[in-house]
Amino acid sequence: MRKLPDKSRAPLKPIDLSKLKTYPLGRRQSKVRLADFSSPWQRGGSFKKFLETLPDILAVKTLRAVAQAIVQAYRRGRPVIIGMGAHPTKVGLNPILVDLIEQGIVTAVAMNGAVIIHDFELALMGHTSEDVEAEIDSGRFGMAEETGRMLNEAIARGAKEGQGIGEAVGYYINRYKGQFPHRQISLLATGARLGIPVTVHVALGTDIIHMHPSADGA
Repeated sequence: MRKLPDKSRAPLKPIDLSKLKTYPLGRRQSKVRLADFSSPWQRGGSFKKFLETLPDILAVKTLRAVAQAIVQAYRRGRPVIIGMGAHPTKVGLNPILVDLIEQGIVTAVAMNGAVIIHDFELALMGHTSEDVEAEIDSGRFGMAEETGRMLNEAIARGAKEGQGIGEAVGYYINRYKGQFPHRQISLLATGARLGIPVTVHVALGTDIIHMHPSADGA
């Protein structure tokens, strides 16, 4: 049973805010300054000028820091390695990433198992990312035949030849290029074509192709 409050205790008193200590605003450290603010973009300005108009705060500050780090690494001859999940591919960034690889700026890519599914489907069909909410109740989620069969076939073949998943799938796309009309936007195919490492780091059982009968964990 819940214990009732002891009414014999002294009543609570309001905090005496008159004893609060303050200090001059000019002495305070602030994270946002006018120098960081945006400015209106002028018609006819370059994309570089547009970027310069953006406020140097939060995401923009991070974007600039990443861009600067990539440029410095490239100029010093250091590796630039992208570690990614599926969202960069799902939101349409593959053409930009492929271009960075082809220019020799990005020297390696590490991805999870979801990326190979979206990358493969885009190269094969030109579309990807099924509607989970619409398909999960019907039992159709993840059951596209070509995705499971062909990816598992590519991985199994590559394993016999000593290839990792990324190299195996990229080689498969390039080998059967007639079936992949959109292979030019594939990170896997680009890596295999140029000899750039594209490594895939999976957890067994977490990707849709692991549920297909063609999957072979051995």
